[in-house]
Amino acid sequence: MHTEATVDAALDLATAGLHATEIGRSLGLPKSTVQYWCRGGRRRPRAPRVTQRCPRCDGEPLDRPEYAYLLGTYLGDGHITTPTPNSAVLAIYCSDDWPGISQEVEHAMRAVLPASRVARAERTGCHALRSHSKHWLCLFPQHGPGAKHTRSIVLEPWQRAITDERPGPLLRGLFHSDGCRSRNWTQRLTGKGLVRYEYPRCLFSNKSEEILAICEAALDRLDIARRRARGDMVSVARRAAVARLDELVGPKY
Repeated sequence: MHTEATVDAALDLATAGLHATEIGRSLGLPKSTVQYWCRGGRRRPRAPRVTQRCPRCDGEPLDRPEYAYLLGTYLGDGHITTPTPNSAVLAIYCSDDWPGISQEVEHAMRAVLPASRVARAERTGCHALRSHSKHWLCLFPQHGPGAKHTRSIVLEPWQRAITDERPGPLLRGLFHSDGCRSRNWTQRLTGKGLVRYEYPRCLFSNKSEEILAICEAALDRLDIARRRARGDMVSVARRAAVARLDELVGPKY
């Protein structure tokens, strides 16, 4: 006998656009059981249907700080699929090691499109937060076939206006997805010989040159010193710069 919580989880994932096979794999259920529930064999009260309005199509107010944060996580660990010509599913992948970030991403998804439900699909060591709405294509026009580093990622003017206005939330999203904070070390020659010196630094790594440039532009706008540690990595290592970035991003949690 399956619990109501299991049924609810399966139906939530189906509402978010997952197929019965994928739902069954995530929850440890037979595909036929999931299909039976989705066909109405196990019903539950449904929330009243809410008309979905889009900030881009309908002129609805857009939560700009939350959008900037969500844009950063999308550029790092997100993608959009189109199961049908009139539907789209935004998925942001979050590590199980950072439940706080997962909650923050889910909050941002709900704030940007309040009428769109968010479901969680389990993976090994991580999970995908998925939201089903054709309007995600309006909000993230960078969607396209293939990996992001194999195609052009250029922000539209209305997106650049938001990232110029809210570079902090954008950086928070970028570093929450593809960034890290670590301790580096070097040696200095002093009167006592070689002395080991440790210092903190923040790194953002991505294979897309254009996404790296978006990160660098946000850092520059906030006067946070940075450099390229290598071709696919931006480094923030000066003491004052790390302290400023810590205020905006903080530790992963």
